[in-house]
Amino acid sequence: MTTETRVGVRSATRDGATGPRGTGRAGDRIFAGAARGSGITVLAIVAAIAAFLVWKAIPALRDNEANFITGEEWNPNATPPKFGIAQLAFGTVISSLLAMLIATPVAIGIALFISFYSPRRLASGLGYVVDLLAAVPSIVYGLWGLAFLSRHMEGISKALNATLGWIPLFGGDSPGKNSIFTASVVLAIMILPIISSISREVFLQVPRANVEAALAIGATRWEMIRMSVLPYGRSGMIGASMLGLGRAMGETIAVAMVLTFVPGINWHILENGGATFAANIANSFAEASVTGRGALIASGLVLFVITLVVNMAARAVVARRKEFA
Repeated sequence: MTTETRVGVRSATRDGATGPRGTGRAGDRIFAGAARGSGITVLAIVAAIAAFLVWKAIPALRDNEANFITGEEWNPNATPPKFGIAQLAFGTVISSLLAMLIATPVAIGIALFISFYSPRRLASGLGYVVDLLAAVPSIVYGLWGLAFLSRHMEGISKALNATLGWIPLFGGDSPGKNSIFTASVVLAIMILPIISSISREVFLQVPRANVEAALAIGATRWEMIRMSVLPYGRSGMIGASMLGLGRAMGETIAVAMVLTFVPGINWHILENGGATFAANIANSFAEASVTGRGALIASGLVLFVITLVVNMAARAVVARRKEFA
């Protein structure tokens, strides 16, 4: 290679492209502008959704005769209208948190088994099955919960009530099958494939050197996972759990099909009855009056804010774990 050729190669590498000088920099500027524009577009869409919800909710909130935050009654079609979100917020938060508590340990265990314990052929098949379950529509889970799961939940609820009845959440006099606990189990099964799939991909990104170093010093497989895999994948597991929590909070059809609406907050999650934001919107929107639809949109605004806060909290937690990225 001649001196002129080497100088040309260095110049092309420095400019970021093999073409004329400045082509690579122009491409970088175009890509940076497109990425910035995409981010601004997403923020604009979120702001437009929030503005639309506020605009549609203000008339109903102005006519409301009850406390919107602390009221438990939901009767926006009455004269005068009276509605509050206390029961909806309670049902949404409790069912989603219970679903996450049930699903997250199982999902992480499945991800660890597929990534480090199962044979390669079995791991490939299990990975496909988990990914397929993540793509199943929510109405399928709702139909399965209504036709099959709820029939068996009454016995489980009575057993939990007899064993753990001294805990207020599991107390009550009449545990049933169409309860917040049943809805939480359906939600847990629904979000489990999402958490497991994302966690598995995170575990597979663990540097091979970290794994081999732990095994080289005599660590067992579980000790290797505890020392090398879990610290590295902690932020990914948190992000996967928050993604599952977001889906559980916004789930509509599956909860509406399983959960029986009973007015008022009931701290006994094994008893029939309860309500969530999304299920209430799905069940009430068709028969709602103008004020009733405004009330439903106002409840959707609260759900929008709760979901946004949860996602922001997840981002903050993940940002604190950047040293393992």
